[in-house]
Amino acid sequence: MTEKRASIETPAPIRAGRPTREQADARHAQLLDCAFIHFLEKGFEPTTIEALAAEVSMTKRTVYARYPDKASLFRAAVRRGTERRAASPETITATRAETLEQTLINIAMLRIELAGTPEGVKLQRLINTEAYRFPDIFQTYYEVAALPTVRFLAGILEDETRAGHLAIEDAMLSANVFMSMVVSAPVRFLISGNELPAQDVDRRVRFAVRLFLKGAEPR
Repeated sequence: MTEKRASIETPAPIRAGRPTREQADARHAQLLDCAFIHFLEKGFEPTTIEALAAEVSMTKRTVYARYPDKASLFRAAVRRGTERRAASPETITATRAETLEQTLINIAMLRIELAGTPEGVKLQRLINTEAYRFPDIFQTYYEVAALPTVRFLAGILEDETRAGHLAIEDAMLSANVFMSMVVSAPVRFLISGNELPAQDVDRRVRFAVRLFLKGAEPR
């Protein structure tokens, strides 16, 4: 079920000159990818526009023409980096299983697997570290990385409630609570630098899923 993630290796520099529209778009994407790697590895403060411009063979003037300051470049780089590593709609849909319990387990494991990759852990740490300076990046991460899965889960909960299998009053709220309950604790554990054996993740997820379903049963 694990989806192949995009490589974070810096692409080979594109030669300078008067670029076509396609080349300009490619250079812009290269700038954002390069910036994301630098921010991920070094953090916001140590990363410099000068270093980024040099690495992608741009002038600082070209960079500043698109982004007036490092903060705006940081936000754009975090968004692109998150988008490139988010689960595709096809991957999210593929979590649907024959039983509701297994579907919820698959959804939880998908989120944990994506957040628990080396790049995912670094991204979570970067967001946590820089949230005081950029509180909006929490919302960006949620909208790009989590919300599509939450909406998919909410649709399932609504279907199961209509069928009489669950008693869910607010599907979106319930889906968000499920994610917090099942996913947040293992991800926080991984971000802290601790190892979490696969069997422990499986046990935690299955226990939490059963607890959630028990609480959502019709009374």
